[in-house]
Amino acid sequence: MPGRHITDQQAKLYMKLRPTHTCQTAAAKAGFSTSTGARLDADPGLPSHKRTPRSRRRPDPLAPHWDSEIVPMLQAAPGLRPVTVLREMQRRHAEFPDNLRRTLERRIRLWQALHGPGREVIFRQEHPPGQQGLSDFTDASELGVSVAGVPLDHRLYHFRLAFSGWEHVHVVLGGESFVALAEGLQDALWALGGAPCEHRSDSLSAAFRNLDRDAADDLTRRYEALCAHYGMTPTRNNPGIAHENGAIEGAHAHLKATLRQALLLRGSSDFADLDAYRRFIDEVVGRANAARRKALELERAELKSLPPRRTDDFEEELVTVTRSSGFLLRRVFYTVPARLIGHRLRVRLYDDHLGLCRKFPRYTGQGPRIGIGLPRQRIELLRRTQLASRQQLTFADHVHELDTGKGHCG
Repeated sequence: MPGRHITDQQAKLYMKLRPTHTCQTAAAKAGFSTSTGARLDADPGLPSHKRTPRSRRRPDPLAPHWDSEIVPMLQAAPGLRPVTVLREMQRRHAEFPDNLRRTLERRIRLWQALHGPGREVIFRQEHPPGQQGLSDFTDASELGVSVAGVPLDHRLYHFRLAFSGWEHVHVVLGGESFVALAEGLQDALWALGGAPCEHRSDSLSAAFRNLDRDAADDLTRRYEALCAHYGMTPTRNNPGIAHENGAIEGAHAHLKATLRQALLLRGSSDFADLDAYRRFIDEVVGRANAARRKALELERAELKSLPPRRTDDFEEELVTVTRSSGFLLRRVFYTVPARLIGHRLRVRLYDDHLGLCRKFPRYTGQGPRIGIGLPRQRIELLRRTQLASRQQLTFADHVHELDTGKGHCG
């Protein structure tokens, strides 16, 4: 057809037909004129090999500055963005126009491909069903959640299966710790009904912080024992290399975005109590997991069976009840019945409570460092002597001074 260039495919078809057909027939079947066929007979080269490179149609606007100014800037700092180079050139030359930004971006991208530093190579990972589960903590303060009008400073423990994307979320009040990991991981596995072959974490960086070597080794052994109880192989990504844990790191942003939207639909980020907030988290995560039902069915068939019972998800400490009818545990004072004065108690530390003869609220980093165990017992102590209230205040002032110190807070 006049005005249209023939393609390499048309030329190849013509050459294939030409030995057994006339020029007119072969050209008609190839879709061009007889005169074009005659030219191909005289010069059988492909059309793409005959085209000459198109020359510039206008002068290069970057020519006066490219070799003398822009390239030296890129060589000195290869990480410079094109917009930064543009602003610097406009600072040096007031006549440098804004409409050169796209031209500058293309030219710098080509220069970086030919002369720039090598880029990090990341290989795509394959996740077979039932192979890997991942755990991590993420700060949820940005959600702006409050309980009974008091802002809730908390984290979320996040467990996710790499293949199906099934996830479990647990509200953590006491900070990133092995106890929080053990409780959240076991809740996730029992809700799932099975265990993957491998469990990956981010080295529990916050849990290992400020620990000596012996304590860190003990925490490592406890983590390995936890995984062994469920038949999982414990693995960790290298510290500071977040993309090695990308199957969970990237899911943090999606999780918090989903929670943020759900809070907007709810109309309020304030909850009557902590249990109400936890139910809200479970509902949002449950709706997301419902969309992963088919993939989860495939993965459940490959999961390992759970052991007969859970393993410990707490730490134990021995404390002595003082004459103040309480004990100091990890720089927090807890009150207990007066009949226990002088006795040594074995205390189990969970993420958000203490285990003794009953559950006591555990200090989570908000308010004075005094944990009230039994309010009625405290009232009885106050009635015994008029000085009791003054002594309690004096001790509270002393504990408040400890609150300004640095160190791990249980």
